[in-house]
Amino acid sequence: MESLLATARRGSGLQDFGEDSFREGLEVLCASLQEESGLTTFGRIVLRGLLLHNLEVRLRLLDWVRQHPEVRQEEIRTPFVILGLPRTGTTLLSFLLDLDPRNRSLLQWQAGDPVPPPTQSGVAEDPRIAATATQLARLHAINPAVGAMHPMGATLPTECVTLFMLDFRSLLVETQAPVPRYGRWLEKASPRSAYAIHKLALQTLQSTIPTGRWSLKTPQHLWHLEALHEAYPDARLIWTHRDPVKVVASTASLNATFFGATCRRVDPKAVGADWAHKLHTAVSRGVAHDRAQPGPGWCCHVHYAELLRDPIGAVRRIYAHFGEEPGPLHLRRMQAWMRERSEDTGRHRYQLGDFSLCEAALREDFRPYTERFGIPAEER
Repeated sequence: MESLLATARRGSGLQDFGEDSFREGLEVLCASLQEESGLTTFGRIVLRGLLLHNLEVRLRLLDWVRQHPEVRQEEIRTPFVILGLPRTGTTLLSFLLDLDPRNRSLLQWQAGDPVPPPTQSGVAEDPRIAATATQLARLHAINPAVGAMHPMGATLPTECVTLFMLDFRSLLVETQAPVPRYGRWLEKASPRSAYAIHKLALQTLQSTIPTGRWSLKTPQHLWHLEALHEAYPDARLIWTHRDPVKVVASTASLNATFFGATCRRVDPKAVGADWAHKLHTAVSRGVAHDRAQPGPGWCCHVHYAELLRDPIGAVRRIYAHFGEEPGPLHLRRMQAWMRERSEDTGRHRYQLGDFSLCEAALREDFRPYTERFGIPAEER
């Protein structure tokens, strides 16, 4: 770990990592990658690069804020936060919300390299866009199956889980390689320092480009709803729901595909069991939070089938839940996007049996969640 810190300092020319909150997660993660992941040489290069990049971004972000202390005065007001499980329509919904001119999404190129923050006059031609596009093209060349499973693009909305990596308390790395020790640690670790740097990154980004409200998403928020409320008390939360049997199988398939690019061997049974546990933990915490609320209005619930059947109608209902309605331009943009979007992204094929998962056992495990929110079983 110390060699990573030294390399990041040399690469950035900076010294101060700020609070020590990031160290424990980084230490556990390094040990887990070294001892448990079975990384190939390529995988070690990729994961070391990921850790080093986030250390350098942390250094540059904190240095930028020290030089521009007014950043901390930026207010993040009423952000939309999509917090459904993976594979529940969160990407589609994030694209639709991004079409509202009043909203600002966290774009992939900005999430990965937010400092210096892009300026209003230079954002359209920022060289980081091309750099991110090149990185994604390489990823697709190495692992073409990913494109059929999850749309990615330099200028597309992405998950704010990327920002949690700056404190090394993020599910992101668990999608890159199996790190069970780190996963167990993360499940119990306090998320507050991760939300602090998450917010600081958003404040920095909007300090140079005026922003009405953010549109964010990541399933990790479900693990930490109290910390989310503390960081963003007026957040507009949207919880997307889908048959968890489908979600577990699809998520296991996606992550096994990612692991295949970095690991010598992928154990499908272990991947299935691990992600079934993670997703069960997420919804269990969400259900407990829901039960503790005085009423159902703390978030807007959207079912996957509704979102697919009538995406624009679902967005209308979401806005109505928060006392608004989509503007005429937003509606026209959504209609145009729905007409123009390509469905030709390939087919994501998976089976429960591929991961030694039992449908009956999963349905029983997730019953409190499906009954709480009336989630129907999907046809296999």
